[in-house]
Amino acid sequence: MGDPGLFTPHSVTWQMHGDPMMWIAGIRALYLQALHPRAVRGVMQNSDFRRDAWGRLMRTADFVGTTTYGTTEAAERAGARVRKIHRMLTATDPETGERYGVDEPELLLWVHCAEIDSYLEVLRRSGFPLTGAQADRYLAEHRVSARLVGLDPDAVPVDRAGMAAYFEKVRPELAAGPEAREVDDFLLRPPTQPLLVPAREVLWRRVAHLAYASLPPYAHELYGRPAPAPAVVTRRLRATGTLLRRVPARLRWQLPPKHVLRAVARLGPGARPAPYKVGP
Repeated sequence: MGDPGLFTPHSVTWQMHGDPMMWIAGIRALYLQALHPRAVRGVMQNSDFRRDAWGRLMRTADFVGTTTYGTTEAAERAGARVRKIHRMLTATDPETGERYGVDEPELLLWVHCAEIDSYLEVLRRSGFPLTGAQADRYLAEHRVSARLVGLDPDAVPVDRAGMAAYFEKVRPELAAGPEAREVDDFLLRPPTQPLLVPAREVLWRRVAHLAYASLPPYAHELYGRPAPAPAVVTRRLRATGTLLRRVPARLRWQLPPKHVLRAVARLGPGARPAPYKVGP
């Protein structure tokens, strides 16, 4: 058998990250991450977000896929690349003139927690079967991804109680500033070819609205846009998850960046991720 990587096929992460609802969870993470003014400023001041947002989303998907399903060497190399980039980037607070590094631990922690919480929240609410203990194990497993981006693994929440306490603590720092408004506007109306505008309005806006609706209520308050009641959102997430999971997995995994297929080719058919393989 080949190198199983940092997470291995026995992890909750291995099973979860092959689910199609990860894409909606990733959009929710962008919405949530944008509510930390210092963190989102680092993104907006170091990239042309509106022109390269899809590239950024695909790079994130590639990083998650590599660290989940790639070899140990590939995952460590991806982490080293991210840490190197972050060390070189700074941002400036327009009000105070303060210049700070985007790799400040509190900013890395926010990005990490918003991302991992989004994956867990969307998948569970959409019907991916996880017990409370399995959900806690998923969060604990992501001490690995925290280390890869430059965080102290002991500083990240490792269960649902710790994650809830973290968000409660950080809430006073959150705001929907101009950068968050720009992210919101992009996610609702991403640039596209004129002929594709009708498809964007019919399909993409539904996806973006669902991702937004799955945010916690305080996020809706900060953005100033209401969302349906949580029970309604959960029903819509479950309906979407049921629909997407009917698409054959091997067909879904053909989409870039194909990390699952490469992992199965390396480790054998028993490595195929599936919800029923999540252990106790």
